[in-house]
Amino acid sequence: MSGPNPAAPRFRVVQATRASRVTAIGGLLLIAGLASLPAWGDAGTMNLLTEFFALLALAEMWNLLAGYAGLVSIGQQAFIGLGAYGLFTFADLAGLHPLLAVVVTAGVVGLIALVTSFFAFRLEGGYFAIGTWVIAEVFRLLIVSNKAVGAGTGVSIRSLAQFGPDGRIAITYVLALAVGFGAVAVCALIMRSRLGLSLRAIRDSDVAARSLGVDVFRAKVAVYLIAAVGSAVAGSIMYMSLLRIQPTAAFGVGWTAWMIFIVIIGGLGRIEGPIVGTAVFIGLRELLGDFGSAYLIVLGTLAVAITILAPRGLWGLIEDRYSIGLFGIQRRLVAAAPMIEAQTPDAAGKSEVG
Repeated sequence: MSGPNPAAPRFRVVQATRASRVTAIGGLLLIAGLASLPAWGDAGTMNLLTEFFALLALAEMWNLLAGYAGLVSIGQQAFIGLGAYGLFTFADLAGLHPLLAVVVTAGVVGLIALVTSFFAFRLEGGYFAIGTWVIAEVFRLLIVSNKAVGAGTGVSIRSLAQFGPDGRIAITYVLALAVGFGAVAVCALIMRSRLGLSLRAIRDSDVAARSLGVDVFRAKVAVYLIAAVGSAVAGSIMYMSLLRIQPTAAFGVGWTAWMIFIVIIGGLGRIEGPIVGTAVFIGLRELLGDFGSAYLIVLGTLAVAITILAPRGLWGLIEDRYSIGLFGIQRRLVAAAPMIEAQTPDAAGKSEVG
């Protein structure tokens, strides 16, 4: 037999792991089970899970910006508010079907985000964070001064009445389920792609990334648009459940504060982090909601404690203990199996080494 071909690669890059394969199968089974909830579940459970999945999508989008690209935004509420008012504008005022209105809103918000990105990315670091908040305030003031969408008093979304109470809750829940799992899937696909490598390089150093040939501006704009559209869709679905839109609430910085809390608690820069953080946030709120502002004190104390004691978040602790990653986004170098050439019989019928 001949030996290994010297020209053959001795190592290969892999991303998928046993844990990521089990996660993919388990995720599909979980989606199938949760999708059947409208057939047997109650309205209260569906409303709670609708909020869970919408917050999960928002947290994944903020994590994509800050955790993977290093773009700390405190103005993501701009796109939540635009998503809510876009739903009202296209469904109630323009007469589109509410589901189509969500799609149109996503496209329009994408264009708006593209325009605002050219202003936002003239700033860096803390100035970028403040700039995104200013952009959100500009949109809020524009809405407050517009009587067609209720100005400062807000509006109610009446177009959803066509589904009936039970139908609206079921449709909103299914959409939230799709958006929540969709946000997780999108983040996983991005981080397994070339864009994901670019974002992590930019997070570590803009200058170094640019010297390696990364188009820094294009990568930043791409992730900014993805996060904006994702936040707008999640905002639309959230207000399909709430039905009443008020500019102060829709464009409130509290939305971004919740995203930051969820990501910090779960783990910044990890897809699993927002999943854990959202579960903790919803659980604490349900457990301590009757105590008024006390639950906010508990949330703040927990966030400070996690930041000091476990900077990588709760999922970071799990990852350190069990060395497990559910989505296989890390690239690992493993030895390739040696390639053996076929035997070549010589004239005497024996095999010689090639």
